[in-house]
Amino acid sequence: MLIFWKARLVLLAVPKTGSSAYEAALAPHASMTVLDPPELKHAPVYRYNRFFRPMFDKMEAEMELMAVIREPVSWLGSWYRYRQRDFLDGRPSSTKGLSFAQFVEAYLSRDRPPCANVGSQAKFIEPRPNGTAVTHLFKYENQAAIVGFLEDRLGLALDLPRENVSPRGDLSLPPDLEARLRRACAADFEVWARAR
Repeated sequence: MLIFWKARLVLLAVPKTGSSAYEAALAPHASMTVLDPPELKHAPVYRYNRFFRPMFDKMEAEMELMAVIREPVSWLGSWYRYRQRDFLDGRPSSTKGLSFAQFVEAYLSRDRPPCANVGSQAKFIEPRPNGTAVTHLFKYENQAAIVGFLEDRLGLALDLPRENVSPRGDLSLPPDLEARLRRACAADFEVWARAR
C-alpha cells in the first residue's frame, strides 16, 4: 500500500496486479509505504477501513482509494505461475506438479487447498457499509490509463520496472471448466468489466 498525502490518494496493492512494480517506481514519492506484514501491504478495502481510514479521519483528510484488478483467468494464472517457483518446493502452497486446470479446479473447490487459497479480487475491493470504497478502479491490462492517471495525479513521470514477474506457463482451460469458473466467480468478472 502506498499513501500519497498531498495528492490525497491511497494505492491499494491488490496481489498479482503489478503492485511490486508500482511500489518500486512510486515508493520514493509516497508519504507512507506499507511493505510489511503482507496482511497490511496487501490490505483490502475492509482492512484499510479498519486500520487506516480512522487515522485520516482524525486529520480531517478525505483520501481517495485506487486499485488495479486483473482479468480473472489471467489473475489466477499469475498466482499459479508464481507458486510454481522453486522457493515454494515442498510447501503446501506450491503448485509444482499441477496443471493450470487442476489449480482452477482446486480454486473452485469448497475447501480450497493452500495452493489455491488466493482470495478474490471482488472481495478485496468490496465497499464497506460506511461508504469506504475504491474511487479509481483500473484494469491491469490498461497500463496506459493507470500510468496516465498516476502521472497527472502525482505530478511526475513514471517509468515502471518489471518486478516479480512469474515464469511462463500454459494457462489454457477446457471450455467447460472456464464456464464453471465464470459462473462461480461472476462477481470478479463483473468488477473487472466495470474497471477502466
